[in-house]
Amino acid sequence: MLVGYMRVSKADGSQSTDLQRDALLLAGVDAEHLYEDHASGKKDDRPQLAACLKALRDGDTLLVWKLDRLGRDLRHLVNTVHDLTDRGVGLKVLTGEGAAIDTTTASGKLVFGIFAALAEFERALISERTIAGLTAARARGRKGGRPYKMTAAKVRTAMAAMGQKETKVGELCRELGISRQTLYRHVSPFGELRPDGAKLIGKGKPQLAAR
Repeated sequence: MLVGYMRVSKADGSQSTDLQRDALLLAGVDAEHLYEDHASGKKDDRPQLAACLKALRDGDTLLVWKLDRLGRDLRHLVNTVHDLTDRGVGLKVLTGEGAAIDTTTASGKLVFGIFAALAEFERALISERTIAGLTAARARGRKGGRPYKMTAAKVRTAMAAMGQKETKVGELCRELGISRQTLYRHVSPFGELRPDGAKLIGKGKPQLAAR
């Protein structure tokens, strides 16, 4: 099944998704399988994107007009596509700079691999700068770094909640006091424990939540 996702940055009606909608319909997406958000690509709280990702099943393909409609943060895009790939879901970008990405084809996977390599390089640079900054701060007698917002108790709560279809991700994040990115780094959309979550609660291997 083909599923389409659309997004415009402003919620005041000054921007329209008509162009995206027409392109997605022309590509074969049924109107009933279109999801639409009016929010910045950098915002964690995009309810229709969350609903779209949760609705996708093994064998489905997610279509977006341009890659930046899915998100503007490279690491978020890479993590999202890796999650889709692990679930057997493809991603196809119709136009723009990411138009060569079609993870249902070998060449499209190669292009996405380059994106993933760039994201890894970016993470390495950030980590290097952070370590250097903390070392310099400690040399001056200061302690740096922020306390973790995610706790073992929150991970277990998130696993139980995400395993329920009626759970609203935005409300869960507000209740736990964390961002969507933090949530999905520890627990999958189906309540599966991810490596960061497993590490936090002291278990060696991710576990599957009951569906």
